[in-house]
Amino acid sequence: MGITVYYCSITTTIGLDKNQREIINTLNGMQIPYKLLDLSADASLKDEMRAKVGDPKAMAPQIFNGDQYCGDYDAFFQAMEAKKIQQFFKVDNLQNKLTKE
Repeated sequence: MGITVYYCSITTTIGLDKNQREIINTLNGMQIPYKLLDLSADASLKDEMRAKVGDPKAMAPQIFNGDQYCGDYDAFFQAMEAKKIQQFFKVDNLQNKLTKE
């Protein structure tokens, strides 16, 4: 199914915009196909995202691989720091360009 990122194209903070761009840039850099679902364009997506996450207060960005929940930006950041981004995205057999030495 691939990666799905719930995000907001209309952000209220610079930090949120930066975090979302970091996730997208990482996916692009790793050549992982993904789909963006914009909560700003369709209000029903927020309810869908929160139901899938299991948290009625969850905020974008939220990341899924198919039906498997990967996490939010904080979990993404922790995986980057630990050099476990492939495990975070739940992808196998990828050449992780971010951890090459």
